[in-house]
Amino acid sequence: MDKSLPSARLFLNSLLRLSSTSITASSPPNILISALSTMGLLQYLEYYLARLLYNNRGRDAKLLINSALLKDIPKNIHVESPDVGPSESQFAIEYSQYGESRFPQLSWSLAPDAKITQADIKEYMLLIEDPDAPLPLVPNHGMYYAIPATKTSIGPDDLKLDPERQSGGEKWLKGGFRLGKNLRGSLYSGPRPPVGHGPHRYFFQLIALKEKIDSTNLSPVATKSELVEHIKDKVIGYGVWIGVFERK
Repeated sequence: MDKSLPSARLFLNSLLRLSSTSITASSPPNILISALSTMGLLQYLEYYLARLLYNNRGRDAKLLINSALLKDIPKNIHVESPDVGPSESQFAIEYSQYGESRFPQLSWSLAPDAKITQADIKEYMLLIEDPDAPLPLVPNHGMYYAIPATKTSIGPDDLKLDPERQSGGEKWLKGGFRLGKNLRGSLYSGPRPPVGHGPHRYFFQLIALKEKIDSTNLSPVATKSELVEHIKDKVIGYGVWIGVFERK
């Protein structure tokens, strides 16, 4: 943390004084937020807090691919994004929440040195996480499971609800797989790093399973913890593609 920065309260009071308002940082939160929004100061506050928490990032150890679940599992799947570029390519604005929150086209194949065959894979699971968010947790931007073993790509059209397969609270998507619960409770949540917090990395983690997921005891829209518990001893491979986005 940069100790040369003034306290958040002092900074906020300075902004409010500049706007010639009688509201202060001690005002009730609802009045304060309304006033800041009206004056267009929320972005300045977001930028200040982002700079204050700039070094609060890099929680890679909390990613699914770095968990005990995949400790002895080889990275044997090659994942790419034809429309964005190689792993660690920069997302254009339309892929973020500042634009259309467009899902990147993903495609995958077994690595040449993989010790498994396509026939060994019975299903896939895909989880998107951001380890650079200034939070104590790693936000989940999207999670999908029961992805057919025959599928080798996912794109925006796959992430639309399939109206013919909705029952009991389950959410089946047009790509032929199920929606898991993410941080916002949406189909997919694109990048939305705080202004001024620097580049964030978004890990698209594809997990190959040797058995299909039995959803009998799972929530209709399963959580990450439920799925992680359920796929123990079923993982036989994985791959990852990373997209990067920064809001300056």
